[in-house]
Amino acid sequence: QVQVVESGGGLVQAGGSLTLSCVASGRTFSGSGWFRQAPGKQRELVARITSGGGTVYADSVKGRFTISRDNAKNTMYLQMNSLKPEDTAVYYCAVGRTIGVAGVTFDYWGQGTQVTVSS
Repeated sequence: QVQVVESGGGLVQAGGSLTLSCVASGRTFSGSGWFRQAPGKQRELVARITSGGGTVYADSVKGRFTISRDNAKNTMYLQMNSLKPEDTAVYYCAVGRTIGVAGVTFDYWGQGTQVTVSS
């Protein structure tokens, strides 16, 4: 049975940093990513990474967030720096498979972890 569990959310002041972690158990996944959903908004991709290390970032987080993964531990991280109030959202971890050259389809999702950035 696949389980996806996020941790590391919390309350931080603007300009601060947080690191989110995601552990996926039950099998290995070639693709993984972080999504977020703010109140009243649609869920959006923050960043994704493949087992080969290829990454994609949303324009809004480029230069501030870094996604990484430890394949041996089936663990993924999101280092978030220079946080802004507009980064406030529930952050979700998702894992799945790579498709084609650089695409990823997500099959399993975590329950989400709240990140709140105060101004």
